[in-house]
Amino acid sequence: MSGSEIQTPEAPSKRKKGPISFLSGSLTSLLMSWLSLKLSTGMVTYFANRPSTFSSPTAQSIASALKTLLIGMCFLGTFSCAFIGIGLFLVFLRSLFTGKEPDAV
Repeated sequence: MSGSEIQTPEAPSKRKKGPISFLSGSLTSLLMSWLSLKLSTGMVTYFANRPSTFSSPTAQSIASALKTLLIGMCFLGTFSCAFIGIGLFLVFLRSLFTGKEPDAV
């Protein structure tokens, strides 16, 4: 077989995403956002009720930085999932009101 005769398998036909796919993705993302919000508020409550008591200023600074980082990452996950869920819901609405289905990205 020469280089110009390489056979490639036929690519399967790409199915376009429909409104149900957008709605299920939106609901899943919003559920994850709600769970992440519960985790975030739980972490804030936990750290607020248990202040760190270190005698060393360096240890106190590191503990404060870690608390801030952990709480910030939880809230970042909350808002990221929420925005994705809202965006997918808007795409779901657009796919209902327009006759065409948008291409899958």
